[in-house]
Amino acid sequence: DVQLQASGGGLVQPGGSLRLSCAASGFSFRGYAIGWFRQAPGKGREGVSCISSSGGRNFYSTSVKGRFTVSRENAKDTVYLQMNSLKPEDTATYYCARFSGSHPIAGTWANPSQYEAWGQGTLVTVSS
Repeated sequence: DVQLQASGGGLVQPGGSLRLSCAASGFSFRGYAIGWFRQAPGKGREGVSCISSSGGRNFYSTSVKGRFTVSRENAKDTVYLQMNSLKPEDTATYYCARFSGSHPIAGTWANPSQYEAWGQGTLVTVSS
């Protein structure tokens, strides 16, 4: 079975940092791009970041660019999302998902319909 499990969420103060992990299993991990999405209460799912299969190309939403960094270790079937300078508006449940290919073309990485498998989310709360 294809599985993705996000972890690393928690409560952090504004300006703080967290690192999320997405552990994958059940498929050829190094053949797929992996995306991160988030969903705040009462809002739709928002694309946050995506990393190509090789790790050579990354994508970010304008709301997190310069603060978040996505990376992957194909030897460990794991993708990371380093989140710095966190703001209250970053509060959401974060999900990782498997893209339908290895390299998203422009404009597709943030579209949830382009993803084939989703993990359970991890809650990030930014509050003082």
